[in-house]
Amino acid sequence: MTFKYDNVYINNASTVAGPYEQKGPLKNYYDATYDDFYSEMDTFEQAESKMIEDSVSILLSKVGKTKFDIDLFISGDLLNQLVSSNYAASNLSIPFMGVYNACATSVEGLIIASNMVESKQIKNCICAVSSHNNTAEKQFRYPVEYGGPKPKTTTFTTTGSASAYLSSNKEGIKIESGTVGKVVDLGVTDVYHMGAVMAPAAADTIITHLKDTKREIGYYDIILTGDLGVYGRDILKEYMKTEYGIELKNYNDTACMIFDTDKQPVYAGGSGPACAPLVTYSYVFNKMKKKEYARVLLVATGALHSPTMVNQKLSIPAIAHAISLEVISE
Repeated sequence: MTFKYDNVYINNASTVAGPYEQKGPLKNYYDATYDDFYSEMDTFEQAESKMIEDSVSILLSKVGKTKFDIDLFISGDLLNQLVSSNYAASNLSIPFMGVYNACATSVEGLIIASNMVESKQIKNCICAVSSHNNTAEKQFRYPVEYGGPKPKTTTFTTTGSASAYLSSNKEGIKIESGTVGKVVDLGVTDVYHMGAVMAPAAADTIITHLKDTKREIGYYDIILTGDLGVYGRDILKEYMKTEYGIELKNYNDTACMIFDTDKQPVYAGGSGPACAPLVTYSYVFNKMKKKEYARVLLVATGALHSPTMVNQKLSIPAIAHAISLEVISE
């Protein structure tokens, strides 16, 4: 399912990132970074909530608004009951919708907000997401103190938060369309190979988007997935070629862009809801503002991983949502 938008724009965005991102290849593009995982808070969970508030505060300053000017706040994270987003929303006191699609949450939020702005149900919206390496490790695997070894196909959860301000004001980056993906499950059970879990969902959404919009793959200057990692990226390229006869040339994965996978101890690259928007709202938007990219397809991918279901020996389903981003024509 693809929605077409005529009057929805990301007027501005903000990014705050953690200590590993601070040393990564995109370090100069973030609005702010943190030197450690606590971000001056007592716990990792509190730190993640603070990151959301910080990114929203920076964004409000950029657009010259206060929280009282915002119609709706949409946010999501990886933690049970969306606690990071809930606590941030409690302090912000903006009408709030919490969303969850794992690492596809950022684009899910953007599509919901775009539909509401396009239909004039709201005038503006802030869409935020967060993830934190240590909170995610604690919930989905083991506390970091455990020090368990992992295979090279593992991804390293990104620490950070990203926020976007959407309205019908014609400035910034246009959201031209959005494609809602389907849950895909090809039977993968390996919790340390999320790229393999999510690649088929990414392929399905890309194909759906191209069919719905009647476009060829070359329409976009670059197609970005997030976050498949080094091995998932290769699986997607092979899958697209084998199943659909499409060769992904103008393509990259944000998990491979946010870290230096050759020099940093991040296994196959980044992951987490914040990974794709951290790369997109900083580095990619910079390229679009310079007119180096005119059309970008962002495909956020999510492994709908439940430790409970994995312990019951069930496979891991996945989802991917896409938005088409365009430089505003003069």
